[in-house]
Amino acid sequence: MLNISGIENGVVLDHIPAGMSMELYRYLHLDKLDCQVAIIRNATSQKMGKKDILKISGPVDHIDLDVIGFLDHKITVNIIKDNKVVEKRDLELPKKLVNVIKCKNPRCITSIEQELPHVFFLADEENATYRCKYCEEKYSKKK
Repeated sequence: MLNISGIENGVVLDHIPAGMSMELYRYLHLDKLDCQVAIIRNATSQKMGKKDILKISGPVDHIDLDVIGFLDHKITVNIIKDNKVVEKRDLELPKKLVNVIKCKNPRCITSIEQELPHVFFLADEENATYRCKYCEEKYSKKK
């Protein structure tokens, strides 16, 4: 049994589907932050069989919860202060995403005006479908 110690202050992302932790790492740009990150892959889970866990030390404000909710809104976010879980946050699909996904429509204004943010709004919650603010291009998450 592998034992990874707890963190004093930070965030623990739990119930990440097995194999998804590196994708979360990239989307959250954790490589650009000056903080300690522990990635636990394929941990045994009674609920899920196998799961990944991310432990991130430091302030909570540098973690974009919308990105996590977009990738998988079933991930549990545990806020840690003084070695204790002080808050558990359940996530939902975000209503709006900014610069998380990019519009693939070559006629979209974001293809021409490169400094414009890529803004998507949740169009269909049941199917996790988003639409571009500018051209209505559809983006559906692959399941």
